[in-house]
Amino acid sequence: MRASIMLERLSPQAPDALLALIRLHAADPREDKIDLGVGVYRTETGATPVFAAIKAAEQVLLDTQESKSYLGPEGDMGFVNALMPYVFGASDPTMGGRIQGMQTPGGTGAVRLALGMAQKAGVKRVHMGVPSWPNHAQILADLGMELVPFDHAQADGTANLDAVLAAINGAAHDEAVLLHACCHNPTGIDYTADQWAAIAEAFAASGTFPIIDAAYQGLGHGIEEDAAGMRGVLAKVPEAFIAYSCDKNFGQYRDRVGAFYVLAAEAGALDAAFSNANALARAAWSMPPDHGGAAVRIILRDADMTKQWLAELDDMRARMRGVRDALAKAGTASRIDLTPLGTQNGLFSMLPITKEEVATLREEHGIYMAASGRINIAGLTSANLPKFIAALAAVAV
Repeated sequence: MRASIMLERLSPQAPDALLALIRLHAADPREDKIDLGVGVYRTETGATPVFAAIKAAEQVLLDTQESKSYLGPEGDMGFVNALMPYVFGASDPTMGGRIQGMQTPGGTGAVRLALGMAQKAGVKRVHMGVPSWPNHAQILADLGMELVPFDHAQADGTANLDAVLAAINGAAHDEAVLLHACCHNPTGIDYTADQWAAIAEAFAASGTFPIIDAAYQGLGHGIEEDAAGMRGVLAKVPEAFIAYSCDKNFGQYRDRVGAFYVLAAEAGALDAAFSNANALARAAWSMPPDHGGAAVRIILRDADMTKQWLAELDDMRARMRGVRDALAKAGTASRIDLTPLGTQNGLFSMLPITKEEVATLREEHGIYMAASGRINIAGLTSANLPKFIAALAAVAV
């Protein structure tokens, strides 16, 4: 019998840069090292705690859950439906029955399903502002879809409205435009209310299909504020896909909780859409994990738990806003202007530094960040902020 050579046909892949950064940070013995790479929220003491509201919901699950039987590819529809008033607005969360959803394994699963559905509907090319979350490009490449990039940000730290409008207005019938709903990853640069209004009008006039990745609702200015731009687009278009994540705003990183929503031109089109979505989900992950979605459902159906969750989210947002205000107040660190960080939102921002300067920060100062210059704002505290600014000034000469 001939020996198998299948594995010899596989070429080694480049290691994930973020995972390599995690290992380097863990191995660094310096007590004053700073981790600005990993994309999780951290408290002033550096912890990434479980939300108290989540713990309370998990206790309810422990006390009352009677089965671990399958839910089906659509997941926990109680979770999906309970989330909708927060995503789409309490007055009409289904937009007259035109929105329906299903549970996914995290926001990544939702993005994968949105792009897979778009491909199945005939979309071949996706316009996307860059830089963006690296997995957007990886998913598109894995699906064999073409990424058409445009510049998301301008040099002054504001969004490039002209570029996104050109993408929307210039897209062909078999193309879509992918946007971040809020707290843009990795730049932290969001569209203003006026810019969102112009974007909505462009989608309405052009007929271009929108795909919106909503991964950080509540981490920018608030639940309602962070959804306003997305809702404005949905009010103007007949169809759209929305990928939603609870990983950040419920602290459910390892439990992988997300949802995929479809806005259809009419309610009657949703059954066919979700027969396709269920088939794609069944082939990809069969059924989503239940635990995290069930916890969110319990929270959102209980007024006291919901109040507790929103208060914890407020505290997260206030801490990150305080860090941004402190950076902006510092003004500059050598040639680096820190003031734009005060107007940006969410966990991430980009610093205009070179890969070599990033390496020097890591080697000489124990400050770890992505080679792109992306930093996690939540990795900074009142204790380590002076060191960070001083080190940045020393390196970025």
